[in-house]
Amino acid sequence: MIASGNGLEATKKAYEMITAGEDVLDGVVAGVNLVEEDPKDMSVGYGGLPNERGVVQLDSACMHGPTHQAGAVACIENIKYPSQVAKLVLWRTDHVLLVGRGALEFARAHGFEEEDLLTDRARQVWLRWKENLSDTDDWLAPEPEPQTQGVGDGQSWMNPGRYYDHGLYDHGEDIELLAQRVMRHRPTGTIHCSGMDSSGNVSCVTTTSGLAMKIPGRVGDSPIIGAGLYCDNEIGSCGSTGRGEANLQNQCSFAAVELMRSGMEPAEAGLEVLRRVANHSHPRLLNDEGEPAFGLQFYLIRKDGKHAGVTMRGKGKFAITDKDGTRHEELVSLF
Repeated sequence: MIASGNGLEATKKAYEMITAGEDVLDGVVAGVNLVEEDPKDMSVGYGGLPNERGVVQLDSACMHGPTHQAGAVACIENIKYPSQVAKLVLWRTDHVLLVGRGALEFARAHGFEEEDLLTDRARQVWLRWKENLSDTDDWLAPEPEPQTQGVGDGQSWMNPGRYYDHGLYDHGEDIELLAQRVMRHRPTGTIHCSGMDSSGNVSCVTTTSGLAMKIPGRVGDSPIIGAGLYCDNEIGSCGSTGRGEANLQNQCSFAAVELMRSGMEPAEAGLEVLRRVANHSHPRLLNDEGEPAFGLQFYLIRKDGKHAGVTMRGKGKFAITDKDGTRHEELVSLF
């Protein structure tokens, strides 16, 4: 089982279920459910950061290797476990993707209860973002408390170690510090989890609350088969976190699996897709060195059990559970 950096417990849960004889898809979905229900992971499910109107909209997709079926939901509101709904789309409909109101009605038809997914912490972060978006509107930021003086110096509040794949994890710090982290770099985090059983069957799932403060209705790569995730039971699996738009424009997960089909090692397949993304990136998204300034990560499993995690730039870790236990491993960086 492999997952993005925030999926350590997810891989452990999935491994336990799959080694007990459960279907791989059931295992990986149950694994990411742990993150969907965690209010401290502010880029997935309950507690996820909302869109620009203050509404939490969730996306998820899953794919079952043995049958090559897929299911997904996008812009679904008020449902804590969108990955479970995506799995029902896969098994209980003749469709692949349901969106918005239709996805919600489908979930309700299957007994899912609606609940408010906007936690007070996420709401306060959204308010700080809205209050600081412009100095010409009528939204006023609160006067800073003494302990938050100096927050805007660009250094005192930063702790890159608290980021998972450019997501946001709430460690309980002062709300002003938390909000500053969001305003400094809007989180795009997600959780992806891929798994393979002892017979070589693969399945995968991706679930997210999407880009923080996004335009309402924005759909990223996570619920799009071939972008946010893809698997072929003869080859392996790939999934993604990071800038969804870049992934959508290049259909990265599908491309990575096809490169593994041609014989590439998982790490090299992931890096090759990142090179394609870099070559196709718009100039406004590049840094002074001409490299993509955004984050994008892939998590790959090949049929022979080889695996890798790759990232566009910088350092990072991905989660894995196998016969040697549960742990983090280093991402391989393109830049």
